[in-house]
Amino acid sequence: MKIVLIGSTGHTKYVVNGLKDNYEDEIVAIAPGSEGESVEDLYQKLKLDYDLKKYDDYIEMLDELKPDVAAVACHFGDHARAAVEVLNRNIDLFVEKPIATTLAELAEVKSAYEKSDSKLAAMFGIRYNPWFLTAYKYIKEGAIGEVRLMNAQKSYRLGQREDFYKKRETYGGTIPWVGSHAIDWMQWLSGKDFKSVYASHSTIANQNHGELEVSALCHFDFEDQAAGSVNIDYLRPQNATSHDDDRIRIAGDKGVIEVLKEKVYLINDEIEGNRELPLVKKKEIFADFLDWVKGNGDCMITAEESFRVTEAALQARRSADQKKLIQF
Repeated sequence: MKIVLIGSTGHTKYVVNGLKDNYEDEIVAIAPGSEGESVEDLYQKLKLDYDLKKYDDYIEMLDELKPDVAAVACHFGDHARAAVEVLNRNIDLFVEKPIATTLAELAEVKSAYEKSDSKLAAMFGIRYNPWFLTAYKYIKEGAIGEVRLMNAQKSYRLGQREDFYKKRETYGGTIPWVGSHAIDWMQWLSGKDFKSVYASHSTIANQNHGELEVSALCHFDFEDQAAGSVNIDYLRPQNATSHDDDRIRIAGDKGVIEVLKEKVYLINDEIEGNRELPLVKKKEIFADFLDWVKGNGDCMITAEESFRVTEAALQARRSADQKKLIQF
């Protein structure tokens, strides 16, 4: 299969890692997806493994090469525009989250998808880490019963971000960019749909990063009166041992499971104390997507989930902007 990259800003490593030990598929070209975006560094790295072309215009690249799959990972405010161009050509789409940074653009992408024959998945790759796959496995096996309450965390080091992070128009907001991962975990692990959200966010202490929100808090109500919260920040110290600190605690009517520091802990009526669970094997999100494209089973992330989580993140940002409860 012929694969092209539009942009080099997002998680292009998912594509590269998903193609390791895969000799059937190859990256054939790369082009920037945003004005001022440079793809030169990634192009030079990929040249070591692939005989690929570099284009200045991704539309020209799509029309000339007619690829089977396009991965979109440019500046976040341009995801939707590139996604529509891909879908309008019936090319299968692997797209960085958020799929869009406005609800109107999200509707445009969804409409293009529904008119196409394309497959689509957003880059919610953290699902595929062993600790989250393990939590999912035990929840689905009934280890904690019905999910009632969830508390998730996404914490990053801020560092010095590119200029496009400093404007809402090009960045899209911290809730859609950082928080969407944790929002995805909650709907995926619980199997429940969103009903409402109330959120807040702040730019205070963003170290001269303009409109970038450095902290946020979201409260979601789900079906069956389940509830979930997400706390999001760029306040992790620069000398922390890792860039991120991902956590989630899920309480059911029969037990509690927690993902903490890349480990999983379970307590329920059948276990004495807090038991650390053996981790299942890591999976690669792009390899999973390609298997789906080829007709070898389903992708763990569906197009419907990709759209719904994006909508939830954008509604949470809207709630924080307007300081009011938003109903889905």
